[in-house]
Amino acid sequence: MNIYDVIQRPLVTEKSNVAREEENTVTLAVNPSASKHDIRQAVEALFNVNVIRVHTMRQPRKSRRVGKHAGRKAEWKKAIVQLAEGHTIEFFEGV
Repeated sequence: MNIYDVIQRPLVTEKSNVAREEENTVTLAVNPSASKHDIRQAVEALFNVNVIRVHTMRQPRKSRRVGKHAGRKAEWKKAIVQLAEGHTIEFFEGV
């Protein structure tokens, strides 16, 4: 798997912002088939930081309804990456 295919987008929420400031963690939406090892390698290579720990969780499919049309949102995977002390990702600064 290519490192550019692993990370899909950052997740910026109130909870992830508090964790970024207090615990030096970054929350990302990642490819559902990516392993913790793939995520660690991609973050270290793309952002030039040291990763201490990677936690992953699968977000289930959810039913959605718009008028009379019913459908489902896709299942996706979230990764919480803890960075080494003193390392930051510049993309999240000033958010």
